[in-house]
Amino acid sequence: MPKFDMSLSFLSLFAASSTLICCAMPALFVALGAGASLATLVTTFPLLVSLSKFKIYISASTFIMLIIAGYFNYVSFYSPCPLDPELGRLCLKLRKRSRIIYYFSWFIFISATIFTYLFSSLY
Repeated sequence: MPKFDMSLSFLSLFAASSTLICCAMPALFVALGAGASLATLVTTFPLLVSLSKFKIYISASTFIMLIIAGYFNYVSFYSPCPLDPELGRLCLKLRKRSRIIYYFSWFIFISATIFTYLFSSLY
């Protein structure tokens, strides 16, 4: 179960990073007055414009993935570790890493959501 939990945490980190790249980064560039940098970035990566059209769906699917990953993280956090001292120590270490990755994913998602929806409406 811990390996499954770790992979879900990495999946939630990837999903949260995708919201940061597609939606929050353009809003941050505009808020900082770096419109020329944003134009260069969009010229280099034209897929960003297509992704920005679906920012609500990307944010909603990321939110759902984070909830699912949080459930499995919670379940595996309270499941017993092996009795072998080496495996038990490794199990606790993986649980801690998984929880840190999960919380970092939430931080990225919340900051991307704030920049995408709150700060972009101010401009």
